[in-house]
Amino acid sequence: MRLLRFVARRLLQLVPVLFGVVIVTFLLVRVLPGDPIRSILGPAATEADVAAAQARYGLDQPLWRQFLDYLQGLATGDLGTSIQSGGSVGAELAVRIGPTLELVILSLAVALLLATTLGIWSARRAHRLGDHSIRVVALAGNSLPDFWLGLVLILVGYSMLGWFPPPAGRIEPGTGLTTITGAELVDATLTGNGEAFLSALRYLILPVATLSIVITAPLLRSVRASALEVLHSPAYTAAAAHGLPDRLLRRGYLVRAALVRLPPLAALVFGFGIGSTVLVEFVFSWQGFGQWALRGLLFRDYPVVQASVLVIAACYVLVFLIADVVQAMLDPRVRVDG
Repeated sequence: MRLLRFVARRLLQLVPVLFGVVIVTFLLVRVLPGDPIRSILGPAATEADVAAAQARYGLDQPLWRQFLDYLQGLATGDLGTSIQSGGSVGAELAVRIGPTLELVILSLAVALLLATTLGIWSARRAHRLGDHSIRVVALAGNSLPDFWLGLVLILVGYSMLGWFPPPAGRIEPGTGLTTITGAELVDATLTGNGEAFLSALRYLILPVATLSIVITAPLLRSVRASALEVLHSPAYTAAAAHGLPDRLLRRGYLVRAALVRLPPLAALVFGFGIGSTVLVEFVFSWQGFGQWALRGLLFRDYPVVQASVLVIAACYVLVFLIADVVQAMLDPRVRVDG
């Protein structure tokens, strides 16, 4: 019950945070240089065309009126109309967010698995050749730009070895996949389409590998440092001196204690992963949320930018909430009633 009250209280605290994000984003996108209407209509547009387009999107109204209309739309689930496409922002977002979340969540899951396994293994062999090798590889992975790493993986995996599909899309055409969430792997699983599942998985491997390599390094260093503290702690030394089996020591003492610091860092890395998808999606022609948000920013498409920032902020606060809950479950010393 304490944990449920903690979650409910944190969810209520998210409301003013997101409202602040809405206000700041609304004001900032309008003080940025550039006119979305003129950017999209081009230099050949007449003043009458510009005035008609501004009236169509409500940009001829006072700022306070535009804000009230925006809030009214948000209250009813209407994110507005894209100035670029003239379509519903909510509909475009629904198509784009699924593939990007699938990419980021899979990448984070792979990174967590690698960081936990290699971090603990490395700590148990501290200052030996294997430990030094893993630390050097992690440092190299963290230092490489994600777009460059993606290009190298395409060169090796697709051009040289031919093991993976070309970087053009998210699934092979003709698989007969029924779209439900927009995330191909999830939709293939829900509809039991084995051919689409394998195709989506093959298209996911290189982008997931790119993001995973980049975000594994900070997680691995955190796990290794925590594991070293546990290995040198009096409690672990006493347990080992009493002759407890190595398997029990590893599972009962080392793994759980080493993972305590990981949830907040994983939440930070998740946010970094969403930001990194802009370049990764561009390299792999992924056509996801990152590219959609970037085009909205380039054209000063106010509704698209506002919706993008709001979604990213909501993802951040929800992931940090999950991280706090997981940390409280791993470490009883963490207070959930304060």
